[in-house]
Amino acid sequence: MNSKPPSMNGVAAAAAGAQPLIQYNIDWIFPMLRKPSRLWHIASTGVIGLVGFFSKIVIVWLNKARVHNIEVLENLLENRPKGTPLLTVSNHHSCFDDPGMWGLLKLRNVCNHNVIRWSMAAHDICFTNKYHSLFFMYGKCIPVVRGAGVYQPAIDLCIEKLKLGHWVHVFPEGKVNMTKEDLRFKWGVGRIIYETPVLPIIVPIWHIGMETVLPNEPPYYLRLGKKLTYNFGKPIDLNSVMERLRASPVSEEEARKIITDKIQEEMMVSWYFSLRVKFTSSDALIPVIAHGKFPIIKDIPTYLCQ
Repeated sequence: MNSKPPSMNGVAAAAAGAQPLIQYNIDWIFPMLRKPSRLWHIASTGVIGLVGFFSKIVIVWLNKARVHNIEVLENLLENRPKGTPLLTVSNHHSCFDDPGMWGLLKLRNVCNHNVIRWSMAAHDICFTNKYHSLFFMYGKCIPVVRGAGVYQPAIDLCIEKLKLGHWVHVFPEGKVNMTKEDLRFKWGVGRIIYETPVLPIIVPIWHIGMETVLPNEPPYYLRLGKKLTYNFGKPIDLNSVMERLRASPVSEEEARKIITDKIQEEMMVSWYFSLRVKFTSSDALIPVIAHGKFPIIKDIPTYLCQ
């Protein structure tokens, strides 16, 4: 297995070519997230409770959300065997996707810092100074340096949290997809799954309309009364894929690619397909999707999302 750099500076030094500039030193955050202190747990309880309740007010009470199959995730949060890792993956259309969509969960889950997800957040947006860093750190966010590759502390820490049986959320697109294009998923999700000893339960989530609640262009403030749609898919079964990878002489890089492509395929063909069919009586979509001709996301008719 390839050696992993211990810090952000190591990432920049080891990689070839230009690397993202890290204006604020985030190295001190990782030890605190890796072994949280009692003070961290107290502060995290407050931040998670506050943000979780606020998210529920905005998404459930002040906007119009249509939610499908959220019981899939709720059941896993409350009843999965102890020590079983949980990984959720979703599209990324707004900076309010996380924490916004977790407002759909029961209060006892969304406001519980022992239950709620770990999630990666862009270092150049969320971790720009000490106070922002403390807030997002207590909110169980892990600083990720976009463009620094799959071998960086953020990915390492996600794997460590899954090893402990925690819940980790990933945006495989790697950024806010403002144009809603069909982006190839980043291989970080492939590495996370491949290097977690116990295969996580993988739940796909698709949401539509979050960018209308918090737009991606000025003025940046939360909107009310918007129509939102959320679909929580059945867990993705990667057992056969993982068995083949373990038994075949493929490189780690190739394994990451195969896993990532499988995740993207399952999201597009399975739950993405089922979500769209829920809102149309036409069978015209079936042969189109079955042959892998995926329409651009931005071309989905608005009436399908209402």
